[in-house]
Amino acid sequence: QVQLVESGGGLVQAGGSLSLSCAASGRSFDTITMAWFRQAPGKEREFVAAIRRTGGVTSYADSVKGRFAISRDRAGNTLYLQMNSLKPDDTAVYYCAAGFTTKVVVPTEYEYWGQGTSVTVSS
Repeated sequence: QVQLVESGGGLVQAGGSLSLSCAASGRSFDTITMAWFRQAPGKEREFVAAIRRTGGVTSYADSVKGRFAISRDRAGNTLYLQMNSLKPDDTAVYYCAAGFTTKVVVPTEYEYWGQGTSVTVSS
């Protein structure tokens, strides 16, 4: 059974940093695209960042470019998101996703999802 489990969310002041992790199990993830999405209250789920295969090409939403960094471990089973210079607009539930896709910004392209971890950025 495939599982994605996020951790690392919490409350932080604006300008601060948080690091999210996503532990993947149940299959090999080294050849699969992994990504982070987020959903703020009352808004649609939006793309944050993606990484294709281990150490592969990364993509970022314009809103987080230069502040967030996505990475994965060598085995490809743990996904990370380092978030710096956080803003109140970054407040959301952050979801880890995995899928066989090149359309990395489209949520429906991902087969596997975690339950999410909440990030709150206070002003």
